Amino acid sequence: MVLAMGQPVLSLIIPLYNEEKRIKNVLERYVKFLDKEFDNYEVIGVCNGCTDSTPSIVREFGRRNSRVKCLQFKDKLGKGGAILEGFKLAKGEYIGFIDADDSVAPTEFKKLISALTNADGAIASRRIKGSIIQIRQSLVRRISSKIFNILVRLIFRLNFMDTQCGAKVFKKEAVLSILPTMVLKGFEFDVELLWRMVNKGYRIKEIPIVWKQSPGSRFSLKYAPSMFFNLLKLRLGAW
Repeated sequence: MVLAMGQPVLSLIIPLYNEEKRIKNVLERYVKFLDKEFDNYEVIGVCNGCTDSTPSIVREFGRRNSRVKCLQFKDKLGKGGAILEGFKLAKGEYIGFIDADDSVAPTEFKKLISALTNADGAIASRRIKGSIIQIRQSLVRRISSKIFNILVRLIFRLNFMDTQCGAKVFKKEAVLSILPTMVLKGFEFDVELLWRMVNKGYRIKEIPIVWKQSPGSRFSLKYAPSMFFNLLKLRLGAW
C-alpha cells in the first residue's frame, strides 16, 4: 500500500448520541490498540444531537491525542446519518465504524482489517460458524433480528447472515463510490451500504467475531417498522 505523506491508514468512525457513560472507556481501549497497530490513524467521534457531556469528553480526549477528532452536530442525524458525515471527513485508506456500546473489542476489529488483504470490505458477524456470543440479547430481540435478516436476504438478495452487527471496515475506494447515492440515515443504513457496494461488484467478507450484548443499547424494537418500510421504499425505487 502506497500512502500520501501524512495520510492515515485507518479512519475509524464512532456515531455518538448521549454516550457520556462509556465513550471514554471505548476511546481508551481503541486508541491503545491502534497505537500498536498503525503509525498513522484517525478516530472520528460524530456527536449528533447530544444533550449530555459526550462532545466535551471526545474533545478533551482529542486534546491529549490529536488523532481523535470530534465532529459535532446540533441535530440528531441517526446512526447512519452520523456515519455518513464521518465518511465525508475520513482520510484513511481503510474506513470503518463501530458502535459506541463496547460490544466489539479492538482485537475483534483487527480481524476485519486483516480480511481486507483479499476483500474490499469486511463486516463482523454474530451468526456464522466461529462466532461466539458472550452475553446474549433478549429472546425477543434475537427472534426479531432473525426475521429482519430473512426479509433483508429475500428483498435485497444479500448473502449475509448478519447485516446489523456494529463493526465494519472497507477500502476507501468502495466507500467513496457509494457515498453520493446513500439515502438512509437510521439503523437500516447498514443494509443500503452493503447492497450498494455488492451491486457495484465489491467483495465483502463476513467475519465471525466474539460479541457481547452491552447495556444501554440505542436500538429499540420500536424502530423496526420504520426500518423495514424505509428499506422497502428503497428497494422499490421510491428513492
